[in-house]
Amino acid sequence: MSLTVPGLVVVTLLVATVCFAIGGINPATIIGRARGIDVAQVGSRNPGATNLGRVAGRKWGIVVGLLDVLKGFVPTFVVLRTLGTWIALAAGVACVLGHIYSPYLGGRGGKGVATSLGAMLAVVPWVALAAFVVFLAALPFVRRLGNASVIASTFLFGAGVWLTVRAGTTVDRGVGVWLGLVSLIVLARHRRNIAAWAGRLGG
Repeated sequence: MSLTVPGLVVVTLLVATVCFAIGGINPATIIGRARGIDVAQVGSRNPGATNLGRVAGRKWGIVVGLLDVLKGFVPTFVVLRTLGTWIALAAGVACVLGHIYSPYLGGRGGKGVATSLGAMLAVVPWVALAAFVVFLAALPFVRRLGNASVIASTFLFGAGVWLTVRAGTTVDRGVGVWLGLVSLIVLARHRRNIAAWAGRLGG
């Protein structure tokens, strides 16, 4: 798709706005309310799959997790196929930020793990799948989803740095920077996990 620079900026902003709105749709809150549960008032009070899974059962946590993956994957994949990589990267970040700062929940949201995974599956599927394997391998040892997410996100950050340094094209370097950025966003949302974990190791 050929666009002038002003046209590219306008299209990117429009796509990012729509994807932010899609990312802001919170399945944990919707399903929780349908089952008489206010996820903002129970458990960790985080409107995400992990918290709903704790209070409503693992099945519902998995359902919400899959929906969160889809709301990152589908918009990013559609944009990638129709408008190209650069706008798809903006779409992916917007989906993640919409999930974290949902406009429908007063700026509150989940931690962005599943939605980030969905966006990455659309752009760099093999890297995303490798991160998921890292997550599954780490989980039996750290025993907490948040800590396993930190390890997987750290892996993704390293993959982003590696791709940025080793990439042969500008687009691939852009994807590497994007991977690093999304990983840092997720890691920032897990700062309490990181601090608690560091405290235990230091103690």
